[in-house]
Amino acid sequence: MSKPKISTDWMCGCAGCHMSLLDIDERILKIAELADIRATPITDLKEPDESGVDVGILEGGINNTANEEVAHRMRKRCKILVALGDCAVFGGVPAMRNFFTLEETLKRAYIETESTDSEGKIPDNPELARMTRVRAVHEVVPVDIFVPGCPPDPDVIYYVLSELAQGRKPELKGELLHWH
Repeated sequence: MSKPKISTDWMCGCAGCHMSLLDIDERILKIAELADIRATPITDLKEPDESGVDVGILEGGINNTANEEVAHRMRKRCKILVALGDCAVFGGVPAMRNFFTLEETLKRAYIETESTDSEGKIPDNPELARMTRVRAVHEVVPVDIFVPGCPPDPDVIYYVLSELAQGRKPELKGELLHWH
């Protein structure tokens, strides 16, 4: 029997969830024994296999059209989709931007910041992703498993990956929802 394939990607966030994944330390070798780790931001492959993967994991909220494409591609190419971390589960800190209009946000970021020169202007190029309201992953595509935390504890990530790699759905309750 072939090993299940796992792919991950990140969107609007700080990459802390992938850092926490790396904090499972040598246990990643156990996951590699159980599963075929495919595309991730920390490997050479950057997109999930076109033929599909068993588990797709998304970190970060969705705040622009490029993030929407990443979420739709991962959902289309995976059997089980995991939202990893508070940004993916709830929108997290990036969703604080939703208290302001996009115009206010862009003006502050590109014109009014202390580090912006006097020529500052908001970029306007059709090649750039269009900004949207920050959303949790489940607001854009169906999610099968939610792993909250900012970031989730490495022990919780290891548990989730181990269970999924062994064909079981992880049950996050009790101590597994408590992080240090």
